[in-house]
Amino acid sequence: MKQPELGKKISEIRNSKGLTQEALVEKCNISVRTIQRIENGEVTPRSYTVKAIMEALEYDLNQGKPDENNVDILKQLRKFVLVDIDPEKPSTFLINQLNLAWVFGIGYFLLGFFEGIADYYRFDEGSMLINRELYIVLKVVVFVTYLFFLRGFILIGGLFKNDLLKVIPIILILCLGLIFSYDITTLYYPKIEYEFVFISFSITFGILGIMFGYALMTLQKPLGNLTQYAGVLEILMGVCLLTVILSPLALFLSIPIELFEVLLIFRTIRLIKSKQESSGIAE
Repeated sequence: MKQPELGKKISEIRNSKGLTQEALVEKCNISVRTIQRIENGEVTPRSYTVKAIMEALEYDLNQGKPDENNVDILKQLRKFVLVDIDPEKPSTFLINQLNLAWVFGIGYFLLGFFEGIADYYRFDEGSMLINRELYIVLKVVVFVTYLFFLRGFILIGGLFKNDLLKVIPIILILCLGLIFSYDITTLYYPKIEYEFVFISFSITFGILGIMFGYALMTLQKPLGNLTQYAGVLEILMGVCLLTVILSPLALFLSIPIELFEVLLIFRTIRLIKSKQESSGIAE
């Protein structure tokens, strides 16, 4: 809610509760002069000032609707980055979900080393480094961390109206789920042809990796050159997977790629927060 409607609303609520401006000051610890200027529509208070006043008045300004401060922030962000951002998603929601994504991204990055060693012993050395039950648990946990990590890019794709970035991570998640299901199935039915499945998934992930890299590169305007580094490496990794024979090189490329992608999520969070800070108008 903007001025002067906000000031009128506060004055209306205060009067309906039989409170003077002085009585409201005692409840929210904001100066009388500030209350007067807000109610008169002379200043636009910061979000935390409005929150303090509304809490003192025991009134929910949102009434189940999206936080208008956050909606306004995303509208300003849309103008700032010159792309279409959905203003119906509160920025606090996005920040919380993106924070969750980078945390799971770090988890996926670290677990990838353990998974790689376990797969090396199983498929190249012909022996199990850990028992079958622990191997299954490892695969499930890696898949969950991957899911929440890529969910961050689905949200970023929605934020910047990038349809390709919204769709490709979903397909990648589904493909990884299939290959992990295959890995677990072969624990019980080892006769399943490994080479054919490996080639099929290598080509599939190669194509998806190239598309994902391109999608990241289209975000250069809002998120900077970091998207180019991550995008180019993703495309290189995709090319390596497409050749199949160079797929081991793709494993090494995945290390900097995952770190760049975690940083991209951080960059998005920082961009949203910077607009939150710049949108605040002093009392």
